[in-house]
Amino acid sequence: MDRLDPLDQLHALARRIDDLGDRMRRLQDENRGLRQREQELLAERASLLAKNEAARVRVEAMIARLKSLEQNT
Repeated sequence: MDRLDPLDQLHALARRIDDLGDRMRRLQDENRGLRQREQELLAERASLLAKNEAARVRVEAMIARLKSLEQNT
Protein backbone atom coordinates (compact mmCIF):
# COMPACT_ATOMS: atom_id res chain seq x y z
CA MET A 1 0.00 0.00 0.00
CA ASP A 2 1.44 3.36 -1.02
CA ARG A 3 1.50 5.86 1.78
CA LEU A 4 1.74 9.57 1.12
CA ASP A 5 4.65 11.31 2.69
CA PRO A 6 3.80 13.52 5.69
CA LEU A 7 4.02 16.75 3.66
CA ASP A 8 1.51 15.45 1.09
CA GLN A 9 -0.76 14.32 3.91
CA LEU A 10 -0.51 17.77 5.47
CA HIS A 11 -1.40 19.45 2.15
CA ALA A 12 -4.34 17.08 1.68
CA LEU A 13 -5.55 17.83 5.20
CA ALA A 14 -5.20 21.58 4.59
CA ARG A 15 -7.28 21.29 1.38
CA ARG A 16 -9.90 19.28 3.24
CA ILE A 17 -10.06 21.91 5.99
CA ASP A 18 -10.40 24.67 3.38
CA ASP A 19 -13.18 22.73 1.65
CA LEU A 20 -15.00 22.23 4.94
CA GLY A 21 -14.62 25.93 5.77
CA ASP A 22 -16.12 26.86 2.39
CA ARG A 23 -18.97 24.42 2.92
CA MET A 24 -19.61 25.80 6.40
CA ARG A 25 -19.79 29.37 5.07
CA ARG A 26 -22.20 28.33 2.30
CA LEU A 27 -24.40 26.53 4.82
CA GLN A 28 -24.34 29.52 7.17
CA ASP A 29 -25.40 31.80 4.32
CA GLU A 30 -28.14 29.39 3.32
CA ASN A 31 -29.30 29.08 6.92
CA ARG A 32 -29.37 32.86 7.31
CA GLY A 33 -31.46 33.16 4.16
CA LEU A 34 -33.85 30.44 5.31
CA ARG A 35 -34.30 32.09 8.71
CA GLN A 36 -35.02 35.42 7.02
CA ARG A 37 -37.54 33.76 4.71
CA GLU A 38 -39.16 32.07 7.70
CA GLN A 39 -39.59 35.44 9.41
CA GLU A 40 -41.09 36.91 6.23
CA LEU A 41 -43.52 34.00 5.97
CA LEU A 42 -44.50 34.29 9.63
CA ALA A 43 -45.21 38.00 9.17
CA GLU A 44 -47.23 37.28 6.04
CA ARG A 45 -49.18 34.57 7.88
CA ALA A 46 -49.98 36.95 10.75
CA SER A 47 -51.17 39.56 8.25
CA LEU A 48 -53.36 37.03 6.45
CA LEU A 49 -54.83 35.78 9.72
CA ALA A 50 -55.69 39.35 10.71
CA LYS A 51 -57.33 39.99 7.32
CA ASN A 52 -59.24 36.73 7.61
CA GLU A 53 -60.50 37.67 11.07
CA ALA A 54 -61.57 41.12 9.86
CA ALA A 55 -63.44 39.54 6.94
CA ARG A 56 -65.11 37.06 9.28
CA VAL A 57 -66.28 39.89 11.55
CA ARG A 58 -67.67 41.82 8.56
CA VAL A 59 -69.52 38.76 7.23
CA GLU A 60 -71.00 38.03 10.66
CA ALA A 61 -72.14 41.67 10.91
CA MET A 62 -73.77 41.46 7.48
CA ILE A 63 -75.54 38.24 8.46
CA ALA A 64 -76.81 39.86 11.64
CA ARG A 65 -78.09 42.88 9.66
CA LEU A 66 -79.80 40.60 7.13
CA LYS A 67 -81.48 38.64 9.92
CA SER A 68 -82.58 41.90 11.50
CA LEU A 69 -84.04 43.11 8.19
CA GLU A 70 -85.75 39.77 7.69
CA GLN A 71 -87.40 39.99 11.11
CA ASN A 72 -88.56 43.54 10.47
CA THR A 73 -90.44 42.62 7.30
